[in-house]
Amino acid sequence: METGPLRGLVFNIQKFSLHDGAGIRTLVFLKGCPLSCRWCANPEGISSSVELAFDPAKCIGTKECGRCLEACPSGAVLPVSASGRVEIDRTRCDACGVCADLCPSRALEQVGRWMTVDEVIRVVEEDSGFYARSGGGLTLSGGEPLLQAAFAVEVLRTARGQGIHTALETSGCCPWEDLEAACSLADEIFFDVKARESAKHRAGTGVPNERILENLRWLCARFPDRPLRVRTPVIPGYNDTPSEIRAIAEFLETLPRPVEYELLPFHRFGEPKYARLGKPCPLEGLAPPSPGLMASLKRCAAETPRRTQANMAEGPRSP
Repeated sequence: METGPLRGLVFNIQKFSLHDGAGIRTLVFLKGCPLSCRWCANPEGISSSVELAFDPAKCIGTKECGRCLEACPSGAVLPVSASGRVEIDRTRCDACGVCADLCPSRALEQVGRWMTVDEVIRVVEEDSGFYARSGGGLTLSGGEPLLQAAFAVEVLRTARGQGIHTALETSGCCPWEDLEAACSLADEIFFDVKARESAKHRAGTGVPNERILENLRWLCARFPDRPLRVRTPVIPGYNDTPSEIRAIAEFLETLPRPVEYELLPFHRFGEPKYARLGKPCPLEGLAPPSPGLMASLKRCAAETPRRTQANMAEGPRSP
Protein backbone atom coordinates (compact mmCIF):
# COMPACT_ATOMS: atom_id res chain seq x y z
CA MET A 1 0.00 0.00 0.00
CA GLU A 2 1.46 3.35 -1.06
CA THR A 3 1.54 6.25 1.35
CA GLY A 4 2.01 9.90 0.54
CA PRO A 5 4.66 12.22 1.96
CA LEU A 6 4.63 12.88 5.69
CA ARG A 7 2.37 15.81 6.51
CA GLY A 8 1.82 17.94 9.59
CA LEU A 9 -0.96 20.30 10.64
CA VAL A 10 0.45 23.84 10.77
CA PHE A 11 -1.58 26.78 12.07
CA ASN A 12 0.88 29.60 11.49
CA ILE A 13 4.29 30.41 10.07
CA GLN A 14 5.61 33.65 11.54
CA LYS A 15 8.60 35.33 9.97
CA PHE A 16 11.12 37.79 11.41
CA SER A 17 10.77 36.73 15.04
CA LEU A 18 13.45 38.11 17.36
CA HIS A 19 12.56 36.44 20.67
CA ASP A 20 12.39 32.67 20.20
CA GLY A 21 15.99 31.74 19.59
CA ALA A 22 19.17 33.31 18.29
CA GLY A 23 19.03 35.92 15.53
CA ILE A 24 16.17 36.47 13.11
CA ARG A 25 13.91 33.43 13.00
CA THR A 26 10.96 31.84 11.28
CA LEU A 27 8.51 30.25 13.73
CA VAL A 28 6.54 27.23 12.56
CA PHE A 29 3.54 26.54 14.79
CA LEU A 30 2.24 22.96 14.79
CA LYS A 31 -1.39 22.44 15.79
CA GLY A 32 -2.43 20.37 18.80
CA CYS A 33 -1.44 20.39 22.46
CA PRO A 34 -1.93 17.95 25.36
CA LEU A 35 -2.23 20.89 27.76
CA SER A 36 -5.19 23.24 28.08
CA CYS A 37 -3.51 26.18 29.81
CA ARG A 38 -6.10 28.65 31.05
CA TRP A 39 -3.86 31.54 29.96
CA CYS A 40 -2.98 30.18 26.51
CA ALA A 41 -2.16 32.99 24.09
CA ASN A 42 -2.58 30.71 21.08
CA PRO A 43 -5.90 28.88 21.65
CA GLU A 44 -6.01 28.04 17.95
CA GLY A 45 -3.05 25.74 18.64
CA ILE A 46 -4.77 23.55 21.25
CA SER A 47 -7.05 21.42 19.08
CA SER A 48 -5.46 18.80 16.82
CA SER A 49 -8.14 19.45 14.19
CA VAL A 50 -8.65 22.14 11.57
CA GLU A 51 -10.92 24.91 12.93
CA LEU A 52 -12.86 27.85 11.55
CA ALA A 53 -12.21 31.36 12.86
CA PHE A 54 -14.73 34.16 12.34
CA ASP A 55 -14.20 37.87 12.93
CA PRO A 56 -17.60 39.64 12.74
CA ALA A 57 -15.92 43.04 12.53
CA LYS A 58 -14.49 42.10 9.13
CA CYS A 59 -17.75 40.71 7.76
CA ILE A 60 -19.05 42.77 4.81
CA GLY A 61 -22.60 41.57 5.40
CA THR A 62 -25.24 39.69 3.47
CA LYS A 63 -26.37 42.70 1.44
CA GLU A 64 -22.95 43.31 -0.07
CA CYS A 65 -21.71 39.72 -0.10
CA GLY A 66 -23.40 36.66 1.37
CA ARG A 67 -21.26 34.18 -0.54
CA CYS A 68 -20.73 32.05 2.56
CA LEU A 69 -24.49 31.61 3.08
CA GLU A 70 -24.92 29.98 -0.30
CA ALA A 71 -21.71 27.95 -0.21
CA CYS A 72 -21.77 26.28 3.23
CA PRO A 73 -22.60 22.59 2.69
CA SER A 74 -23.55 22.13 6.36
CA GLY A 75 -25.88 25.10 6.70
CA ALA A 76 -23.67 26.40 9.50
CA VAL A 77 -23.54 30.02 8.26
CA LEU A 78 -26.63 31.90 9.38
CA PRO A 79 -27.80 35.46 8.61
CA VAL A 80 -28.25 37.93 11.44
CA SER A 81 -30.88 40.39 10.28
CA ALA A 82 -30.15 43.06 12.87
CA SER A 83 -26.55 43.61 11.80
CA GLY A 84 -26.64 42.32 8.24
CA ARG A 85 -23.69 40.12 9.08
CA VAL A 86 -23.57 36.38 9.52
CA GLU A 87 -22.96 34.11 12.47
CA ILE A 88 -21.61 30.56 12.71
CA ASP A 89 -23.57 27.66 14.15
CA ARG A 90 -20.65 25.80 15.72
CA THR A 91 -22.78 22.70 16.26
CA ARG A 92 -23.09 22.30 12.49
CA CYS A 93 -19.74 23.62 11.29
CA ASP A 94 -17.16 20.98 10.32
CA ALA A 95 -14.47 23.55 9.38
CA CYS A 96 -14.42 22.37 5.75
CA GLY A 97 -13.18 25.82 4.72
CA VAL A 98 -15.49 26.34 1.74
CA CYS A 99 -16.81 29.60 3.22
CA ALA A 100 -13.30 30.82 4.07
CA ASP A 101 -12.11 30.26 0.51
CA LEU A 102 -14.88 32.55 -0.76
CA CYS A 103 -14.69 35.26 1.92
CA PRO A 104 -13.29 38.45 0.30
CA SER A 105 -12.63 40.23 3.60
CA ARG A 106 -11.06 37.24 5.38
CA ALA A 107 -13.65 37.48 8.12
CA LEU A 108 -13.77 33.69 7.83
CA GLU A 109 -10.48 31.81 7.99
CA GLN A 110 -9.62 28.14 8.17
CA VAL A 111 -7.15 27.59 11.02
CA GLY A 112 -4.77 24.76 10.26
CA ARG A 113 -3.20 23.65 7.01
CA TRP A 114 -1.77 20.24 6.20
CA MET A 115 1.76 20.70 4.87
CA THR A 116 4.59 18.40 3.84
CA VAL A 117 8.09 18.76 5.26
CA ASP A 118 9.31 20.15 1.93
CA GLU A 119 6.53 22.76 1.87
CA VAL A 120 7.48 23.97 5.34
CA ILE A 121 11.18 24.08 4.53
CA ARG A 122 10.56 26.05 1.34
CA VAL A 123 8.84 28.78 3.36
CA VAL A 124 11.60 28.74 5.98
CA GLU A 125 14.31 29.01 3.30
CA GLU A 126 12.82 32.23 1.95
CA ASP A 127 14.60 34.14 4.73
CA SER A 128 17.90 32.25 4.59
CA GLY A 129 19.75 35.50 3.93
CA PHE A 130 18.55 36.91 7.25
CA TYR A 131 19.63 33.74 9.06
CA ALA A 132 23.13 33.93 7.60
CA ARG A 133 23.61 37.53 8.70
CA SER A 134 22.00 37.23 12.15
CA GLY A 135 22.72 33.65 13.22
CA GLY A 136 19.00 32.92 13.12
CA GLY A 137 17.00 30.05 11.72
CA LEU A 138 13.92 27.91 12.32
CA THR A 139 12.04 27.60 15.60
CA LEU A 140 9.47 24.81 15.89
CA SER A 141 6.63 25.71 18.22
CA GLY A 142 2.95 25.02 18.87
CA GLY A 143 0.69 24.01 20.45
CA GLU A 144 3.04 21.24 21.40
CA PRO A 145 5.13 20.35 18.34
CA LEU A 146 5.91 16.89 19.68
CA LEU A 147 2.24 15.93 19.54
CA GLN A 148 3.19 15.54 15.87
CA ALA A 149 6.56 14.03 16.72
CA ALA A 150 7.38 12.25 13.45
CA PHE A 151 6.68 15.39 11.43
CA ALA A 152 8.52 17.65 13.88
CA VAL A 153 11.61 15.46 13.81
CA GLU A 154 11.70 15.41 10.00
CA VAL A 155 11.32 19.20 9.78
CA LEU A 156 14.23 19.65 12.20
CA ARG A 157 16.32 17.02 10.43
CA THR A 158 15.75 18.56 7.00
CA ALA A 159 16.44 22.10 8.19
CA ARG A 160 19.63 21.06 9.93
CA GLY A 161 20.73 19.13 6.87
CA GLN A 162 20.47 22.36 4.89
CA GLY A 163 22.56 24.30 7.38
CA ILE A 164 19.66 26.10 9.07
CA HIS A 165 19.96 26.72 12.82
CA THR A 166 17.14 24.92 14.65
CA ALA A 167 15.31 25.57 17.91
CA LEU A 168 12.48 23.72 19.66
CA GLU A 169 9.84 25.08 22.04
CA THR A 170 8.18 22.37 24.11
CA SER A 171 5.99 21.82 27.15
CA GLY A 172 7.84 18.56 27.76
CA CYS A 173 4.49 16.75 27.98
CA CYS A 174 5.35 13.93 25.60
CA PRO A 175 7.06 10.53 25.54
CA TRP A 176 10.76 10.75 26.34
CA GLU A 177 11.66 9.00 23.08
CA ASP A 178 9.99 11.76 21.07
CA LEU A 179 11.63 14.52 23.11
CA GLU A 180 15.07 12.93 22.78
CA ALA A 181 14.73 12.47 19.02
CA ALA A 182 13.67 16.08 18.46
CA CYS A 183 16.20 17.62 20.83
CA SER A 184 19.03 15.70 19.20
CA LEU A 185 18.26 17.80 16.09
CA ALA A 186 17.68 21.13 17.88
CA ASP A 187 20.56 23.56 18.33
CA GLU A 188 18.60 25.38 21.04
CA ILE A 189 15.82 24.21 23.38
CA PHE A 190 13.09 26.13 25.22
CA PHE A 191 11.28 24.14 27.91
CA ASP A 192 8.25 25.36 29.88
CA VAL A 193 7.75 24.79 33.60
CA LYS A 194 4.41 26.29 34.63
CA ALA A 195 4.33 25.21 38.29
CA ARG A 196 6.37 23.17 40.75
CA GLU A 197 3.64 21.05 42.35
CA SER A 198 1.64 18.61 40.25
CA ALA A 199 -1.76 19.56 41.70
CA LYS A 200 -1.22 23.22 40.87
CA HIS A 201 -0.01 22.30 37.41
CA ARG A 202 -3.12 20.20 36.80
CA ALA A 203 -5.36 23.04 38.00
CA GLY A 204 -3.85 25.44 35.49
CA THR A 205 -3.21 23.18 32.51
CA GLY A 206 -5.44 20.12 32.90
CA VAL A 207 -2.54 17.67 33.25
CA PRO A 208 -0.08 16.72 36.04
CA ASN A 209 3.59 17.55 35.66
CA GLU A 210 5.50 14.46 36.85
CA ARG A 211 6.37 13.41 33.31
CA ILE A 212 7.30 16.98 32.38
CA LEU A 213 9.77 17.41 35.23
CA GLU A 214 11.18 13.93 34.69
CA ASN A 215 11.69 14.69 31.00
CA LEU A 216 13.50 17.90 31.89
CA ARG A 217 15.84 16.02 34.21
CA TRP A 218 16.58 13.39 31.55
CA LEU A 219 17.04 16.11 28.95
CA CYS A 220 19.69 17.82 31.05
CA ALA A 221 21.55 14.55 31.51
CA ARG A 222 21.30 13.52 27.84
CA PHE A 223 22.35 16.90 26.38
CA PRO A 224 24.72 18.46 28.93
CA ASP A 225 26.06 21.12 26.54
CA ARG A 226 22.98 22.00 24.49
CA PRO A 227 21.68 25.57 25.05
CA LEU A 228 18.59 25.11 27.22
CA ARG A 229 16.27 27.78 28.56
CA VAL A 230 13.51 26.97 31.04
CA ARG A 231 10.59 29.40 30.93
CA THR A 232 7.74 30.13 33.30
CA PRO A 233 4.75 32.24 32.25
CA VAL A 234 3.87 34.43 35.23
CA ILE A 235 0.10 34.30 35.64
CA PRO A 236 -1.62 36.58 38.20
CA GLY A 237 -3.47 34.56 40.82
CA TYR A 238 -1.81 31.32 39.76
CA ASN A 239 1.98 31.35 40.10
CA ASP A 240 2.88 35.01 40.62
CA THR A 241 4.20 34.61 44.17
CA PRO A 242 7.78 34.59 45.45
CA SER A 243 7.25 31.16 46.99
CA GLU A 244 6.11 29.61 43.70
CA ILE A 245 8.91 31.09 41.60
CA ARG A 246 11.45 30.21 44.27
CA ALA A 247 10.17 26.62 44.35
CA ILE A 248 10.65 26.28 40.60
CA ALA A 249 14.12 27.82 40.77
CA GLU A 250 15.08 25.46 43.58
CA PHE A 251 13.95 22.51 41.49
CA LEU A 252 16.13 23.73 38.64
CA GLU A 253 19.05 23.72 41.08
CA THR A 254 18.70 19.94 41.39
CA LEU A 255 19.12 19.30 37.66
CA PRO A 256 22.30 17.61 36.41
CA ARG A 257 23.45 20.75 34.60
CA PRO A 258 23.00 24.53 34.72
CA VAL A 259 20.07 26.05 32.85
CA GLU A 260 18.96 29.54 32.00
CA TYR A 261 15.66 30.55 33.59
CA GLU A 262 13.30 33.10 32.06
CA LEU A 263 10.10 34.63 33.42
CA LEU A 264 7.49 35.61 30.84
CA PRO A 265 4.77 38.08 31.91
CA PHE A 266 1.17 37.12 31.12
CA HIS A 267 -0.46 39.24 28.43
CA ARG A 268 -3.94 39.58 26.95
CA PHE A 269 -3.05 39.50 23.26
CA GLY A 270 -4.69 36.10 22.88
CA GLU A 271 -8.13 37.21 24.13
CA PRO A 272 -9.62 38.11 20.71
CA LYS A 273 -8.62 34.71 19.33
CA TYR A 274 -11.01 32.90 21.66
CA ALA A 275 -13.96 34.93 20.39
CA ARG A 276 -13.01 34.25 16.76
CA LEU A 277 -13.02 30.52 17.51
CA GLY A 278 -16.38 30.76 19.28
CA LYS A 279 -14.85 29.86 22.65
CA PRO A 280 -14.92 31.60 26.04
CA CYS A 281 -11.64 33.09 27.26
CA PRO A 282 -10.94 31.52 30.70
CA LEU A 283 -9.03 34.55 32.01
CA GLU A 284 -10.83 37.34 30.17
CA GLY A 285 -9.99 40.74 31.61
CA LEU A 286 -7.13 39.52 33.79
CA ALA A 287 -4.51 42.25 34.14
CA PRO A 288 -0.86 41.45 33.38
CA PRO A 289 1.65 41.43 36.24
CA SER A 290 3.24 44.79 36.94
CA PRO A 291 6.88 45.50 36.01
CA GLY A 292 7.61 45.87 39.71
CA LEU A 293 6.25 42.42 40.51
CA MET A 294 8.17 40.88 37.62
CA ALA A 295 11.40 42.45 38.86
CA SER A 296 10.70 41.15 42.37
CA LEU A 297 10.07 37.62 41.11
CA LYS A 298 13.25 37.74 39.07
CA ARG A 299 15.17 38.55 42.25
CA CYS A 300 13.53 35.59 43.98
CA ALA A 301 14.65 33.25 41.22
CA ALA A 302 18.16 34.68 41.33
CA GLU A 303 18.52 33.83 45.01
CA THR A 304 19.54 30.33 43.87
CA PRO A 305 22.48 31.30 41.63
CA ARG A 306 24.55 28.13 41.75
CA ARG A 307 23.02 26.64 38.60
CA THR A 308 20.25 28.99 37.53
CA GLN A 309 20.65 32.27 35.67
CA ALA A 310 17.40 34.19 36.09
CA ASN A 311 16.31 36.49 33.29
CA MET A 312 13.15 38.40 32.53
CA ALA A 313 11.71 38.53 29.04
CA GLU A 314 11.54 41.85 27.25
CA GLY A 315 8.01 42.65 26.17
CA PRO A 316 4.67 41.04 26.99
CA ARG A 317 5.17 37.41 25.96
CA SER A 318 3.96 34.17 27.48
CA PRO A 319 3.72 30.67 26.00
